[in-house]
Amino acid sequence: MSLRGRHVLVIGASSGIGRAFGLAAAADGARVALAARRFDRVEEAVTEAGSGVALTCDVRDEESCRGAVAQATSGSGPLDLLFYAAGSAPLQRLQHTDPDVWREAFETNVLGLQRIVQAAIPHLVDNGIVAVLSSETVGKPRPGLGAYGASKAALDESLHVWQLEHPELRFSCLTVGATQPTEFGAAFDRDQLGPALGSWFRHGLMQEQYMDTDEVAGFLVTMLGAALTNPTVNVERLTLRSPSPVAGPPGA
Repeated sequence: MSLRGRHVLVIGASSGIGRAFGLAAAADGARVALAARRFDRVEEAVTEAGSGVALTCDVRDEESCRGAVAQATSGSGPLDLLFYAAGSAPLQRLQHTDPDVWREAFETNVLGLQRIVQAAIPHLVDNGIVAVLSSETVGKPRPGLGAYGASKAALDESLHVWQLEHPELRFSCLTVGATQPTEFGAAFDRDQLGPALGSWFRHGLMQEQYMDTDEVAGFLVTMLGAALTNPTVNVERLTLRSPSPVAGPPGA
């Protein structure tokens, strides 16, 4: 039950879980196409993997999405698995979140997924899987991450509809808790981060330890490999979270 021989396209493969998943899938024997805006990063990942194809893909642009899918499948056959890990996570309190910040979050986290799935559906095998990274902020919002959480909630809801409209495929919403090393938070404003962390701590929204990126990627490769081996089983929703205690006041 592995991804050996499977054809996998990873969107958002330049860093974090997307990159780690692409490397782990290649190590497991998959035929991988790694795509992201930062082409130099995916080239480096392909070199490290020792196999695969590096592609440029800006999920905010429809033609770029179509082009990446077309290149990934040209001469290589249909896709068994589409893994969507692209994401945008602005840190701003809603009072100060301007429309451009909202647009960036929804363009990447919601509309980008729709563009990629629309382009990929004709190139997915029957019972193929579209696996999408979501966030534990859905249902447990964090001050400062309002636009991010709202976009991930919209992403989650869209996957339910995709499944209803395309029962010949399987759509998996993968809710992932705090994981490092990734680039999540790399662009956070430090002046806003301190108060945000204090608020998350007071509300019991932080854990003492984070999950390891490579371990998360390896687990997802194993799980999705097992799902592809068992076509009557759909992993509709999966939550990955550190088993460590929650940091914060007692009873938070």
